Amino acid sequence: MAQKSQEKGVTGGAPVVTEPGRVRNVVLVGHSGAGKTTLVEALLAATGTIGRAGAVTDGTTVCDHDPAAVRQQRSVSLACAPLLHAGVKVNLLDTPGYADFVGELRAGLRAADAALFVVSAVDGMDAATAALWEECAAVDMPRAVAVSRLDHPRADFDEAMALCQRVFGDNVLPLYLPMLGDDGVSTVGLLGLITRRVFDYTGGLPAQVREPDPEHLPAIVESRNELIEGIIAESEDESLMDRYLEGEEIGTDVLIDDLEKAVARGHFYPVVPVCAETGVGLDALLEVLTSAFPSPLEHDLPAVTGVDGTPRPPLSCDPDGPLVAEVVKTTIDRHVGRVSLVRVFSGTLRPEQTVHVSGHGLAERGHPDHDADERVGHIYTPLGAALREVSACVAGDICAITKSGSAETGDTISAKDEPLLVAPWEMPEPLLPVAIVARSRSDEDALARNLARLVAGDPTLRLERNAETHQLVLWCMGEAHADVVLDRLRAGGVDLDTEPVRVALRETFTTSAKGHGRHVKQSGGHGQYAVCDIEVEPLPRGAGFEFVDRVVGGAVPHNYIPSVEKGVRAQMERGLVAGYPVVDLRVTLFDGKAHSVDSSDAAFQTAGALALRDAAEKGQPTLLEPIDEVTIRVPDPSVGAVMGDLSGRRGRVLGTEPDPDGEGRTLVRAEVPATELLRYAVELRSMTSGTGTFRRSFVRYDPMPPHLADQVRKEHPTT
Repeated sequence: MAQKSQEKGVTGGAPVVTEPGRVRNVVLVGHSGAGKTTLVEALLAATGTIGRAGAVTDGTTVCDHDPAAVRQQRSVSLACAPLLHAGVKVNLLDTPGYADFVGELRAGLRAADAALFVVSAVDGMDAATAALWEECAAVDMPRAVAVSRLDHPRADFDEAMALCQRVFGDNVLPLYLPMLGDDGVSTVGLLGLITRRVFDYTGGLPAQVREPDPEHLPAIVESRNELIEGIIAESEDESLMDRYLEGEEIGTDVLIDDLEKAVARGHFYPVVPVCAETGVGLDALLEVLTSAFPSPLEHDLPAVTGVDGTPRPPLSCDPDGPLVAEVVKTTIDRHVGRVSLVRVFSGTLRPEQTVHVSGHGLAERGHPDHDADERVGHIYTPLGAALREVSACVAGDICAITKSGSAETGDTISAKDEPLLVAPWEMPEPLLPVAIVARSRSDEDALARNLARLVAGDPTLRLERNAETHQLVLWCMGEAHADVVLDRLRAGGVDLDTEPVRVALRETFTTSAKGHGRHVKQSGGHGQYAVCDIEVEPLPRGAGFEFVDRVVGGAVPHNYIPSVEKGVRAQMERGLVAGYPVVDLRVTLFDGKAHSVDSSDAAFQTAGALALRDAAEKGQPTLLEPIDEVTIRVPDPSVGAVMGDLSGRRGRVLGTEPDPDGEGRTLVRAEVPATELLRYAVELRSMTSGTGTFRRSFVRYDPMPPHLADQVRKEHPTT
């Protein structure tokens, strides 16, 4: 729950900066269970932002305030936790590590200027974290690594370090080595490689700095030489390497200066061992975050256009420039209303300011294009769920605004007299459908309200009201995402159930057939009289519907021929086999009878429908299923398993090729029936350890195998 006051445990006022150079926006990434949220909690406590660190297991952390996160004991949404260290405001952006919540991760990457990869010294890392490193490398995002959970009995820093160097590549080097206690297991300090000093945490924070013991020197010397060579290789001073090779002692200040520049450029990746529980390494990590990571002034900003798409000059991170900000996350709080987390790229956002809110490009996901002028009320610095009011938010900083009437995740906030649009960030396509149904009429109203709120805040959630299957379908990223969405709907007071997702099939004829339709009723007064004879012929796929009039001699009066066509079309919409639309037919009306008094438009419509149904009994109608073309991106070792699985899904592999966007990956193209893809998002992730992704697009309809068609007929008989 968002609060407009200090949350329990929060100490002091909100950190406020007036210069972009004193801001650092850092996103924490890593697999679920690596310790990101616990590390954020420890950093907040170490800087006095909160009185004491909470625990994920107790549901008392700042970042995991969402009820779903507390219940599942893992992060399910992006959270912002700012702290102040050495006069620098660091906005820590804690992201979920589970693949289902990749949309929250994308939002965190958009708002950040640098990434801190958290790697567990116990469990290592997953393949998705390795793929994310490559993604950050493609845009030269500065990165550092925190090796966490050193207090665990199975922690192995050396193994974690070797894994990082093997997966992340060159220039991933430790700045410190863990120092073990007298028991030979617990980590009680760090060995500083640049300074050649020991940082002893046995007395807590801050660490006591002293000279190393003799037994520490061999490890320091070996790792220090490798570190210095890595720093010098990235130095802008080309003479430094020659001086080093000639035996000159390079000054500590020079090394630190070159290190910080290389990290800020995204060319060097320092590793810091940390232990959130004991405080080991927290001050060293804070030094990296504030001194080595770049400020917003040093990070490229996204492109902007006018609302009409016309290009505009590149932005600069200038508090006095034109206002351009982006809503990176929207939540709906039952007490406060709409809360929007905003990254300001240019200008300064102030209270009581009238701004333009614009959102474009997500109409297909249930976010219609919208533009509105709104007045900003108060501006807050968020600390998890707590909102602390501030006087302004300058370019480069992150803030929260409340009660916006239209702001959704991904929207641009700009000046009223100069509305702009920020280029959208890449958002993954939701590919797991979940059909939901409200239990009562009152629940239907509550469901509509709550769905609108959820869709506004989650661009990875797509809402579909399928007119053919009459189902309300939520397209989610995976099962965990679906569980959170359903929990939030139920928490909003909606009683609902899920049901199997139905794929919109089609029906058609496989052979030509004739049909006789006779609708004759006499019950006093005007009766109903219409007789028609038709011939039905199948057409090629995608040809549509043709109606041909070959009546001779006025057997069916000219004014009733359109009525027969209307009746045929109506029956085609209702279906003949299992209630699905009938397609690709030519219907020829060649004979019939009429009555001068009892014939009518309605009678001939009914006769036309009866004739088509009669023809269906002779013409061997069949079901058609949609075929999708899928492009699957998988690591090379998983190609065989994926192709074998496609075969079991009645898929036809079209070909494979190396992925141009990632070394060691392959693109598999195939055609697969849509009915076989309902849970493919979950099953592909299982086959590829969370690294496989796919895209799908409709290609055509093909006949469904007879045994499957018979099963559908039994489940959905046409009355």
